[in-house]
Amino acid sequence: MAHHALASQESYNPNHLLDILLSKMQLKNDAALSRLLEVAPPVISKIRHHRLPVGASLLIRMHEVTGMSIRDLRDLMGDRRTKYRLSDAQGRPKPEDRGDAKESNYAHH
Repeated sequence: MAHHALASQESYNPNHLLDILLSKMQLKNDAALSRLLEVAPPVISKIRHHRLPVGASLLIRMHEVTGMSIRDLRDLMGDRRTKYRLSDAQGRPKPEDRGDAKESNYAHH
C-alpha cells in the first residue's frame, strides 16, 4: 500500500477532517459526503486510508460547501506545514540567464 508524503507527518489525520465535515454538514456517511463534494466515493475512501492526500481542489471544494477557511480545514486534518506550494522563486531563471534573455530580446527588435 503506497502512502503519500504528507502521511509521514505524525499529526496528519484526514479522518478527523472528514468526520468533522460529516458532522457539520449533518451527513450520514462518506457516500453522502462524496456527493456533496462532487467527488467519486473511492476518493473519500482513499483519503481515509492514507492512499490519497487531500488535494488543493478538494480543499477548495470543502471551503465552498462549508464556508470554513482553508487554514481551518488544513488544521483539522493536522497539516501543519506553513508552505504548501512552490515559492515564486523556484523555477525562475538564474539572474545571469535573465540578463542574457533581455539583451537578446532587445537585439532582435
